[in-house]
Amino acid sequence: MTTVALVLAVLGCLAILGIGARFVVAPRPALAGFGVPEQRPRAMTSAKGVRDVTSGIVPLVVLAAAGQHAFGWAMVAAALTPTCDAVVVVANGGTLRHALSVHAATALVLVVAGLVLALA
Repeated sequence: MTTVALVLAVLGCLAILGIGARFVVAPRPALAGFGVPEQRPRAMTSAKGVRDVTSGIVPLVVLAAAGQHAFGWAMVAAALTPTCDAVVVVANGGTLRHALSVHAATALVLVVAGLVLALA
């Protein structure tokens, strides 16, 4: 039973990676597949809010369940989100200053703190 659950969980992770990639590569069909009309930007801001809440909860669960070492590596992996957010900001008309001072700075803090915890 544990093996089946592990396989299903990994497949779920791979599926959500694919879904996320689809939103980057083909946003219109992805938005339609999400189930809301393209003219409803509030849907995506709500989804981003949920993503951010989840991004805060999941590492805390890792810390509680697996300790500081695993938590550190989770933080390093989580740095991908603000790194990509910085690229999205610049690619969509935002300023490089904002991308670096908010998103890239967040990513840097996650990587540094994560490596300190992971390698301690």
